[in-house]
Amino acid sequence: MGRTIALLVAAGSGSRSGGGVPKQYRSIAGKPLLAYAVDRLRHPRIDAVQVVIGAGQEAAYRNALEHARGDSPRGDCPLLPPVIGGATRRRSVSNGLAALEGAERVLIHDAARPFLPGAVIDRLLGALDGHDGAVPALPVVDTLARRDGAAVSREELVRVQTPQAFRYDAILGAHAAWRGGEATDDAQIARAAGLDIALVEGDARLEKLTYDADFRRAEAALLSPRVGFGFDVHALAAGEELWLGGIRVPHDKGLRGHSDADVVLHALTDAILGALGAGDIGDHFPPSDPQWRGAASSLFLGFARALVEQAGGRIDHVDVTIICEAPRIGPHRDAMRNRIAELLQLPQSRVSVKATTTERLGFTGRGEGIAAQAVATVRLPEDE
Repeated sequence: MGRTIALLVAAGSGSRSGGGVPKQYRSIAGKPLLAYAVDRLRHPRIDAVQVVIGAGQEAAYRNALEHARGDSPRGDCPLLPPVIGGATRRRSVSNGLAALEGAERVLIHDAARPFLPGAVIDRLLGALDGHDGAVPALPVVDTLARRDGAAVSREELVRVQTPQAFRYDAILGAHAAWRGGEATDDAQIARAAGLDIALVEGDARLEKLTYDADFRRAEAALLSPRVGFGFDVHALAAGEELWLGGIRVPHDKGLRGHSDADVVLHALTDAILGALGAGDIGDHFPPSDPQWRGAASSLFLGFARALVEQAGGRIDHVDVTIICEAPRIGPHRDAMRNRIAELLQLPQSRVSVKATTTERLGFTGRGEGIAAQAVATVRLPEDE
């Protein structure tokens, strides 16, 4: 077994975060919290990762690890078989420590703090050269007061985070000797055993995720905006139905194409694919393929939306401009917005549909066809 082991505690069953599952298995940007935590612990100075899970969580654990990146940042850092935790965090840590026989140093970390910067690991392990243990901490910046309003000095206070690093034998003995009930962290147990614990600089990215609002803030921080542009043209022809924005529009002509030729949905699909860097509509639904003959373009837009979801992203807003002389778009604009919002699973307020003419210039001005251009704003996870 390697000299330095990361012990990741992920045995909780609490539901304060919402989401219907224990928070370590709740997803942020399409990836479970546990997978983020495992990835960040695969650090050049960590030789293996040991996860402690709750009883009955084996299937959830395996599913979560399917999202972990074994190649980042250290692919040769093995993940040891999981250990089953206890009824409390302290018991879960004790069970995990007992499985690490032969380790020299251990970092005890909580899955609820998944976004661990590598620099914090370096500071913690560096402090172990002269101390029994080390914990990351941040200064208290808010004014503190008791419930009766009496002020509390913050000068001697810090906010303690995890991971907390220890010499393995020392923290193992401290846990065995602990008689003080439930401790809030392992540094408390270590100090009670007389161990010398250093404070190192923590990091704001190690904020604990507990409530639903914490998850929303974390996801917003993980996602970066992308913008995609789409454009499509189809010819008008007699004897065809006119589909625009996912609805049938009464007109004496319709758009001719391999599918239903809905230029609005085609432009929107290409805009979303462009934001993803995923090619264009023809790459995924080639007009040479007979299965798409007469197909509803809602299938194409739904496909693009699903790709965003699979990437852990969100569609924020779409804006489309229809270019034609006829029919008049105004009477149908709200119905189009409603249908597009339904297909993209967005509020109608995030869907814009506009129309313009070309002052009777060009093919649209002569009534030979209809064009549409679209812009999609999408948020996607930052590249790791």
